[in-house]
Amino acid sequence: MPDKKKSRVAAPSKKNGHSTAVVAVLERNGYRPSEKEPFMNERQRDYFRAKLIEWKEDILKEAKETLVHLQAENENHPDFADRASSETDRAIELRARDRQRKLIAKIDAALARIDDGTYGYCEETGEPISLRRLDARPIATLSIEAQERHERRERVYRDD
Repeated sequence: MPDKKKSRVAAPSKKNGHSTAVVAVLERNGYRPSEKEPFMNERQRDYFRAKLIEWKEDILKEAKETLVHLQAENENHPDFADRASSETDRAIELRARDRQRKLIAKIDAALARIDDGTYGYCEETGEPISLRRLDARPIATLSIEAQERHERRERVYRDD
């Protein structure tokens, strides 16, 4: 008898090297990765793959909505103050979309790491990244300790 808490989520069709199908047990359906199970087992990989794909789809949906909004907002404002305000809003929106474009690249890199078996391991030390950190920041590439060292070095060498 199938478990009603499990849910199958299909990934986008194979494009740009992404997997063709993802079977995931999502948190909202009762599954949450646990320290009690083997690290980065198939179930955990499926969970994080689904989480990353859902995040990417949300960003792409927002980007489409922004495009529609910007096209609709493409009116000629007769008042200079209205025009300036509209241009400022547009610039802020475009900067936000640029940040999200960079985030999508990080999500794609995380999906590639899941596929090649390196996801969940610190790029600096090779040690497992905590599940709590990955759940909060699924694109993390460094453990908390390595990230803190990186940020300390960044502060020391930062140009003020």
